[in-house]
Order: sequence, then structure tokens, then C-alpha cells
Amino acid sequence: MLVRINETYDEVSKEGARLVAELVRRKPNCVLGFATGSTPLGMYKELIRMHKQEGLDFSKVTTFNLDEYVGLPPEHDQSYHYFMWENLFKRINVNQRFVYIPMGMAADVEQFCEWYEAQIVKAGGIDLQILGIGANGHIAFNEPGSSLGSRTRIKTLTGSTREANARFFTNQDQVPKYAITMGVGTIMDAKTLLLLASGEGKAAAIQATCEGPITAMWPATIVQMHRQATVIVDKPAASKLTLKY
Repeated sequence: MLVRINETYDEVSKEGARLVAELVRRKPNCVLGFATGSTPLGMYKELIRMHKQEGLDFSKVTTFNLDEYVGLPPEHDQSYHYFMWENLFKRINVNQRFVYIPMGMAADVEQFCEWYEAQIVKAGGIDLQILGIGANGHIAFNEPGSSLGSRTRIKTLTGSTREANARFFTNQDQVPKYAITMGVGTIMDAKTLLLLASGEGKAAAIQATCEGPITAMWPATIVQMHRQATVIVDKPAASKLTLKY
């Protein structure tokens, strides 16, 4: 695990974008795994800038998203379909045929999850998976207690996760109780992991992820076992780390 500490969120975003761009330029038909949430927004803005000003070409890239709320249609303004298209996809030249996002309205969720896993395999696996991290150590919607070998599946969201996401809805009662999420095992199959974190609120989770014992109660700790993982954080998110990085 490589841990990189930057001064600011803006620097975290730019370093993350640089790593993604290097892969896209080196392998134009690469497979990228995308995350939602506030943390990767700065990186997505930088990738959009690179596309518009430097000609970064996403036309051959295949994308897979980590998760989606169950029960929200793609056009809902809090769905992760909507998030990705508004904040990245419609501002770059990604090919819609190569975009995969879990379908929260799937009639048979279990069957859809099996199909989603099969599409990742068919694409040759994910070359680089972008990750955020929850204050409770969750990655994607793999909440504390999730199996570290889990695959794409439906997951019940914890009260703390729904509370954290309530700011995007009118109130917490409107936050869906379930989500489809890539499993921890699915994430660990990616060739490279890129985990971003910003702010003091993520400091405990980053300390556990980088320095704590591997445990399902902090799912992100499994990243320690990945053969090629980079963690990029700002100083507030790194404030509880005890080792020199």
C-alpha cells in the first residue's frame, strides 16, 4: 500500500486525476471503476478539464460503478446514474455503450448482480478501481460486518450511512434502506485500487485502513492486502496516522 499525503483536497483531486489519466493514455481501452459521493468530485472536474483542454480521450474506456440505491430510477436526481452523468460522463466523450452502473430498479436483483459480475469478467476485469471511504470504514456500500470475500449483491444500509447521506435528501426517511453494491471481493479483484479521502471526519477510518488490523468491522482495512493500492489523502484525513509516510 502506497500512502500519499497532500496539503489540500484540491491536490488530492489532481493527483488522483493524474493517475487515472496516465492509465487512459497508456491503455486507451482500459476498464475504470468509478465511485460516487463528494470525495471524487474534484478529481472528476480535473478529468473533465484534461479532456477539454488536453484531449484526454475516454471513447474506448469501459466503466463500472460501485453501487446504486435500490428503488431509485436512473433519472432520479439522487440516483448514482444521475450523479455520474451530471458530474462526469456527459462532460467527457465516454461511449454510453461502455458504461455500466448497477440498476436500482432491477426486477430480479439477485439475477442482475450475477449479470453485473459477469460483465466485469467479460470486460477483462477492472484495471483501476476508484474508492471513497465512509467514516465507519465502508467502501462502496459494504458496511461494517460485510464479508471480505463478498461479490455484487443487495446490502442493507446502516443508520450512520443513511444519516450521512440524508443531506442529499429532504430528510433521512427518504434515504433508501437498501443498495446494490460491488462486494469487497469484487473490489479486490481490480488490478489497481485508488482510494481518496479528505477531511478530519475520515481520519479514524484512514488510520484503521492504513495501520489497523484487517477486520470486517472496518471493511476498507482489506485494502492492505491488495497487491497495488494507492491511498491519497489530505492532511486532515491523515491526522490520526502514526507512521511516517
